[in-house]
Amino acid sequence: MTNKLEFEHETFQIRGAVFEVYREMGCGFLEAVYQECLEKELHSRNIPFASQQSLPLFYKGELMKQTYIPDLICYGSIIVELKAAKEITPEHKAQILNYLKAARLKIGLLVNFSSYPKAQIERFIF
Repeated sequence: MTNKLEFEHETFQIRGAVFEVYREMGCGFLEAVYQECLEKELHSRNIPFASQQSLPLFYKGELMKQTYIPDLICYGSIIVELKAAKEITPEHKAQILNYLKAARLKIGLLVNFSSYPKAQIERFIF
C-alpha cells in the first residue's frame, strides 16, 4: 500500500513556482501582479496552464449564464486560486471548493501571497 498523494509531482512543481515568485517579489503587491509573475514562472518551467478559463455552471442539469473563472488551471487538472489577502478566510476556501465542483476536478491549491514570511499554500481535495 502506498501513501502517494494524487498529483503529488505536479503540485510540487506548482508550489516551487509559487515560492520562486514570492522569493523574487515578496508580499504587498496586488493579486494581478502575482498572477502575471506566476504565469511567467509557470511558462519558464514548462508547466502547462490556462489562465482565467471560464467554467460553466449548471443548475439541476441546466446550463446557467453565470460562470466561474478560476485564476489558473495547471496540467488541465489542478485549480490554482491566488489571493493577496491578510489571511485566508472561510469564503476563500468555499470559493476554491466551488471551482473544483464546477470544473469537476479533484485538486486545488489556494495560494496567499500576502502572508509573511512566506507564501501560504493550502491543498484542497474535492
